[in-house]
Amino acid sequence: MNFFEHQDRARRQTGRLILLLTTAVVSLVTITSLALGWLWRHLGEPTMHLTSRSSLPDPELYLSVAGVIIAVVVAGALFKQVQLSAGGKVVAESLGGRLLNLSASNADERRLLNVVEEMALASGSPVPPVYVLEDASINAFAAGLSPRDAVIGITRGAIEQLERNELQGVIAHEFSHIHHGDMLLNTRLTALLHGILLLGLIGGMLLRGLDETSSGVRVSSRSSDDNKGGGSVALLAVGCGVVLYVLGYVGTFFGQLIKASVSRQREFLADASAVQFTRDPSTIAGALKKIGSNPFGALLSAPRAAEFSHMYFGDGVGSSWFDTHPPLKERIRRVDPGWDGRYPKFEPRLDVALLNKDAWTAAVTGQPYQPSAVDVAVAAVAAVGAPTVAHLQEARGTLQRLDPRLQRAAHDVEGVQALVYGLLLDSEPGQRAGQLEQMKARLGLSLALQLDLLEEALLHLDPGQRLPLLDLAMPALKQLDAQGFLVLRENMALLIKFDGKVKLLEWTLLRIVERNLRPGSAKIGNVALAELAEPTAVLLAFLARVGETSAAQTEQAFADAWGGLPFAPRPLPAAGQLRDLEAALKQLEQLRPLQKPQLLKAMARCVEQDGQINASEAELMRAVADILDCPMPPLLTA
Repeated sequence: MNFFEHQDRARRQTGRLILLLTTAVVSLVTITSLALGWLWRHLGEPTMHLTSRSSLPDPELYLSVAGVIIAVVVAGALFKQVQLSAGGKVVAESLGGRLLNLSASNADERRLLNVVEEMALASGSPVPPVYVLEDASINAFAAGLSPRDAVIGITRGAIEQLERNELQGVIAHEFSHIHHGDMLLNTRLTALLHGILLLGLIGGMLLRGLDETSSGVRVSSRSSDDNKGGGSVALLAVGCGVVLYVLGYVGTFFGQLIKASVSRQREFLADASAVQFTRDPSTIAGALKKIGSNPFGALLSAPRAAEFSHMYFGDGVGSSWFDTHPPLKERIRRVDPGWDGRYPKFEPRLDVALLNKDAWTAAVTGQPYQPSAVDVAVAAVAAVGAPTVAHLQEARGTLQRLDPRLQRAAHDVEGVQALVYGLLLDSEPGQRAGQLEQMKARLGLSLALQLDLLEEALLHLDPGQRLPLLDLAMPALKQLDAQGFLVLRENMALLIKFDGKVKLLEWTLLRIVERNLRPGSAKIGNVALAELAEPTAVLLAFLARVGETSAAQTEQAFADAWGGLPFAPRPLPAAGQLRDLEAALKQLEQLRPLQKPQLLKAMARCVEQDGQINASEAELMRAVADILDCPMPPLLTA
């Protein structure tokens, strides 16, 4: 199953899951409404009759109660959804995680960051923020609504006890969840279950409130009617509390069963994806075996660990009723059929030196990888969501070639702002000097100094490293508050508009930053490609004009791209403005997952028409793929 099939499956499975949980909620609401309506009819109305002879007819009574119950469940689910909409950092911080990207304090933590950065660059994703949970167990998780706001959490035990290749398997497993829509499904599960649980919480609060105030309750003896009414009200409150408490927790019980059954199958898929990513079953199998030998297993000590149990790499709560993970031995045998059933002896990790690129490639594949110059972009499309060993090798090489000054800046909140501004500086010396003068007047002394220190390194930056460097900078950029983001965006806009025109590269960098820093909804489109002919033509026309030097080549590039799509023949559209491209991409975001490969392959044919791919073409193609939520690995060239 490829990336696009995973996306489509996530869309369909999410729909089925919501239908199943909706059925459970409807059943719960029906039973609760009948029970509370009966209580009101037999205990509440006698009291009301003391002051009023009118009462609601049966249908209206039960519908009113049902409306209140539905409102409570929906409000609880929406409240939790709003909480989690801030991104995966909410989950990480709820579990006591510490952000690692900006403060790696030892070699183990730097090794982990190196593994995560390699995986992100290899898969064409922004580097996610990494959080450390101070638990001795071996566990990890990925959380968020989309790859843009995803985070990875990992325990101290995993960092210290797993060797590098085993860490690689765990991180590959989590990237599978990021790429295949599992995080969005997990978030919706958490929100819906919270709505159901809220009924039980309200019932429990009601019962505790009555218990705490029972000693202060005084029943007046002025009349038998008053005594009877007061007793009925108390009995009604107790009955409502019991009904809400019992049915709320019964609903949660069945909701947890649904959550567990969905999660178990997705863990098998993520394990298989990790093997496909690393091409080495021992990576994920070794990590799973060490969970079995670890005295703490995968258990997490955080008070709210059970709430997010379906998000973890291993079973973090140890519940037999609601196991969200398949049995550990079954997972190991799936990836290592020859396993003898014995866990390794628990020992401190042996540090493994990083292999150089050639030795590492030979060790994993048996022979050096030699990418072909033909169909480079098409091969990148085929690797969307499923990067290969060659992409991992390319990512490692990119990190090794980056100037250390740029790498340090990418991991510092102040330095990363100077880095982004520096990427937008013009290559023409006069324009560059004017931009620097304008920017230094707006920046504080420290940030202006950072920009000066990075100028030389940025002048010598390979054009093909701009996007990987921006991906590397995302965790630090995400530490900016709302005001900081507005200032960053305003300064970027001033740099872009300095010469009175907006270049495609400048627009690309701005959109990537905006998309990853500005919260957005995570949706999977359902519009057919056949309905998106006009925005597709606008996009392909832009791509055709980026790399071609003559009108004939531009027309041929567009024709080659258009010819493989389900549209009637048409000539090259007139040159448009960048706002036209923005509008087109907004429409193309609604494209069905299984039809995205057609569009991406058309883009690939367009940029490869002249037999070479320049940096602007590669950046635009990868930026568009990112906007379409298709993480495209690096373009491998000979």
